Amino acid sequence: MLRIDIITIFPESFESTLKSSILARAIRLKKIQIKLHQLRDFAKNKWRKVDDRPFGGGAGMVLTCQPLFDAVKKIRGRSSKKIPVIYFTPRGKKFDQPIAEKFAEKFERIILVCGHYEGVDQRFIDSLVDFEISLGDFVLTGGELPALVFVDAVARLIPGVVGKIASVEEESFSEKLNRKKEYPHYTRPENFRGLKIPKVLLGGNHAQIRTWRIRKTE
Repeated sequence: MLRIDIITIFPESFESTLKSSILARAIRLKKIQIKLHQLRDFAKNKWRKVDDRPFGGGAGMVLTCQPLFDAVKKIRGRSSKKIPVIYFTPRGKKFDQPIAEKFAEKFERIILVCGHYEGVDQRFIDSLVDFEISLGDFVLTGGELPALVFVDAVARLIPGVVGKIASVEEESFSEKLNRKKEYPHYTRPENFRGLKIPKVLLGGNHAQIRTWRIRKTE
């Protein structure tokens, strides 16, 4: 079972997604475990404040070290195994299918940190973050959406999460398709308002179908 701990100031952002579809079933079947941690619970001030103004000036606020350090320490506890910490930032390595496969295969526990505002104090990154990951060359209001994308992409690679293992072995960007995009799919009816499916898919010749599918990958 893969356990993912998520540190965020907006845990409610995850609730609807984690309670629906394949992720909800995977959690129910104990294939994955998701633990949400409210960062404000680790603040040591009566206002539960976790951000402050940046040194040097500038717009926005920065998440402070203390609650972040204490949250990671509490989650790691006395575990003898290395639990990687991932921070989502536009400066990170661009997330792709091989990275998702790496985390699904290599780790049993992962900690995700969702930044907000202008980000987090760099000392937290330098001291405790193992991987910085980006969804692309754009900026979001926080790390909650990237965390959800990460959870979905990694969790579906855990055996038993998706019904048939072939569904994840042969799909877009998989090793079996040489990291190319998947071929087109068709289903019934054979003729929909004059729109017909390719004849090769109707003949039952699996070698020809395989050749057609390989040719249609991009």
